[in-house]
Amino acid sequence: MFLVFAMALTIWLIGRRMQAPAQARWLMIGILYVVVLAIQIALPEGAPLREVTGGSPALWLILGGAVALVLAYGEVLRRVKARVQDPPASTAASTQSGPFSDVELDRYARHIVMREIGGLGQKRMKDSKVLVVGAGGLGSPALLYLAGAGIGTIGVVDDDTVSLSNLQRQVIHTDARSGMPKVFSAEIAMKALNPHIEVRPYNRRLTDAIAEDLFADYDLILDGNDNYGTRALVNRAAVATGKPLISGAISQWEGQISLFDPVRGAPCYACIFPTAPADGLAPSCAEAGVAGPLPGVIGTMMALEAMKDITKAGDGLAGRMLLYDALSAETRTVKLKRRADCAVCGHL
Repeated sequence: MFLVFAMALTIWLIGRRMQAPAQARWLMIGILYVVVLAIQIALPEGAPLREVTGGSPALWLILGGAVALVLAYGEVLRRVKARVQDPPASTAASTQSGPFSDVELDRYARHIVMREIGGLGQKRMKDSKVLVVGAGGLGSPALLYLAGAGIGTIGVVDDDTVSLSNLQRQVIHTDARSGMPKVFSAEIAMKALNPHIEVRPYNRRLTDAIAEDLFADYDLILDGNDNYGTRALVNRAAVATGKPLISGAISQWEGQISLFDPVRGAPCYACIFPTAPADGLAPSCAEAGVAGPLPGVIGTMMALEAMKDITKAGDGLAGRMLLYDALSAETRTVKLKRRADCAVCGHL
């Protein structure tokens, strides 16, 4: 056997000196092994060539089996290491031959099979940009469902931070993120739910100086704040930029939602609420309180109306306001009309 090992070593060293690939050197050694095994089987016992190359085929068969096991084990380790270092397609990266990757097709399958949405509607949502003003009670469910629905770009503007008193209703935030700016907390939750979307957090107060420039980059605005001054500001900027505005409001057990869009003939917010309510008539949630699930109901409706507006499915709330009384479990809808003398949209 020593002669055979010496020949194998010689083959390896000569191949190395000639810069032959390792695969070619192993192939030559494999051929040598096959030749030696053939000699052991073909020649009778006691034959000089058989004796000098080992004298028994059993030894070579055992050696060959051991080498085969070692090589197989090494290949298994190599493949496992490759999977760890370079995992196969995940939810963040997969094959894509059309507007959606395989992962996205699976994710949005329940939308795509709906007659009113389909692939075209889902593509419209992927291409759309929606800005949500406020990441609080109404913004929380609206942002989560917009993200889950596959709205391609979602902006959120808010200058507040997460506090423990928010968590009774603002479900996008968590106890661990208390003290974090709400827009960044919301971004974490949305990206965790759907990594295929773009989230744009604006950690600032919305002002007249920035509103129109900000709104101009979006297709649809959702207003979920609880301050009349900010609502009026949002409405002015939406009218100035020609953007449809979905506005929701809540207090205690009651909520309301409407789509304001004077460009398409619907009234704007100022047509219905031209002046601020008298002191004490419309207290904030902090002053009057609010049932925890109520913002979830209205905020989710806001996300649903946004989906309908983007995909052109069904009848939206343009020119109508939906009123919800959670305490009596009743809803009703009232018609809204534009005012020709409206200070905000009357010139359109």
